[in-house]
Amino acid sequence: MQWHQYIEMVTAIIVIVDPLGAIPIFLGLTSNDTLRDRKRIARTASIAAGILMIASSVLGEVMLRLFGISVASFRVGGGILVLLTSISMMNARISAVKQTPEESKEAEGKENVAIVPLAVPLLAGPAAISTVIIFTHRFPGVQTKMLLIFSIVIASALVWISLRLSIPLSKKLGRTGLNNITRIMGLLLSAIAVEFITSGLLELFPGLQ
Repeated sequence: MQWHQYIEMVTAIIVIVDPLGAIPIFLGLTSNDTLRDRKRIARTASIAAGILMIASSVLGEVMLRLFGISVASFRVGGGILVLLTSISMMNARISAVKQTPEESKEAEGKENVAIVPLAVPLLAGPAAISTVIIFTHRFPGVQTKMLLIFSIVIASALVWISLRLSIPLSKKLGRTGLNNITRIMGLLLSAIAVEFITSGLLELFPGLQ
């Protein structure tokens, strides 16, 4: 793996998880919680999201083989999911791929929101899992697998830091600032999504080259 490929992988995982974009949702879901509870929820959500993505990197290809899904087809399907997520990010909205309005309303009544809906599906949703599985197949080998896991750990750590500092960051950046950062990350993610889709289509239809 070249350095630019590793940077692409780290960037994709961080952008798809969107640590700063999770701040308004986190504050809304924990508005009645104490500071201590918020810290606990932030820790649990970031760890759970990281574990799920690491599990996807280990078991993802096994699941594809189990259901008879080709990696090329998964690249196209996963790329479309990532593209839909990026479009929602550029509009500063929560993608329905991550959470529907009905699920959002249901989440408001939950006592413990760390696992559902924060870790799953907001942080480690279908698009994030698809991204991890695609990179797992794209860069095989033990060393690159460890780099992928390290990238997931970095993303999870950034989520934890963002949620721990959610109140001061929200006051400093404001809703407009957070939305603008999310839009920029969405633009980067859209380019990565197109690359996923293109590589999958070229593998499915070699005549397109």
